[in-house]
Amino acid sequence: MSFRTRRVLISVPFYIVFQFFLLKYIFLLVGGVGDGYILIPALLIGFNRFIPMIFESRKSRPLTRFLTTIDGVWMWASLLFLIDILIIYGIGRFISLPLIIRIVLLAIVPILGIYNYWKAHQLVVHEKTMELPNLKRDITIAHLSDVHFGSVRHRKIISDVADKLNGLDCELAIISGDLADGSSVVEPDDFEAFRDVEMPIIFTPGNHDFYMGIESVIDACRNAGVIVLDNESMEFEGLNIYGLTFSFDDRSEPKLDESVIKPDMVNIINYHVPYFWEELSSLGFDVQLSGHTHGGQFYPAIWLTNLMFKYNMGLFKNDLGRYLHVTTGVGSMDTPMRWGTDSEIVVLKLKRA
Repeated sequence: MSFRTRRVLISVPFYIVFQFFLLKYIFLLVGGVGDGYILIPALLIGFNRFIPMIFESRKSRPLTRFLTTIDGVWMWASLLFLIDILIIYGIGRFISLPLIIRIVLLAIVPILGIYNYWKAHQLVVHEKTMELPNLKRDITIAHLSDVHFGSVRHRKIISDVADKLNGLDCELAIISGDLADGSSVVEPDDFEAFRDVEMPIIFTPGNHDFYMGIESVIDACRNAGVIVLDNESMEFEGLNIYGLTFSFDDRSEPKLDESVIKPDMVNIINYHVPYFWEELSSLGFDVQLSGHTHGGQFYPAIWLTNLMFKYNMGLFKNDLGRYLHVTTGVGSMDTPMRWGTDSEIVVLKLKRA
């Protein structure tokens, strides 16, 4: 049983209790029903939280992927309904809201849900520019992260990314971790669509890639012709690219020294998390490419991640003239919803200063 599955299984009793009270208060706002009628859907929601995941850890199937998607959408809706209920009860302490108004306020959640689901499936391209003095010539890189191949977003997201990359005028693609999300087993040919991409693709693992077994992710990458940089470097057209693997087993400051830096080249570190930028920049890395945060993915989580992460999303430049780019990611974590962030591939134009 994977780390992700164990974590979800432990949380299921609490999740069922939460769902029971959430449904109870939703029904109270529109008239109320007996607790017995509420317990049944609460149990079904709880079981759907982990049963499909157990099957997906052995073999991915359309039915269990569909049920996992339903669970992800409802997780998002549960959070929004909770906020909605708190607002309605808060207003209700001062004025009496008619039934029709309460229904309209609750209906905001499914309406937002349609938009959020659509938004999460629109893969867009953004462009950003970096000026680097030791660049031999201008180079264009496609930066992406957090594809989260799994039960909710399966082979189609790989083919969508491959199609989008082939439409870009880039020389290289770099994936900053979490190519897989650990919700389903990764088969050797699951990333096969990447084989048709005309530019080299570099991948360095992130924490989710380890949840179902990092070996399967690396095997699928190599079968698709993806270059895996696992705590190692490679050179490409005057760039020294170092792939620093990240997992939750070791969150300490990376133990790197000046030997990984090539002073006559542009030094890029591909590191899943936007951590230790100041230290890595001082070491000599001109560019750090990261993801992990999803930018918060949707409101109100965006406000929380803005507090959690010093560098939540976007392009940053320090006094040394060095850069950190944090992409909001391609896929989605657990729930296939976005609101306020994009599912993105970022074209980074590296220009000689």
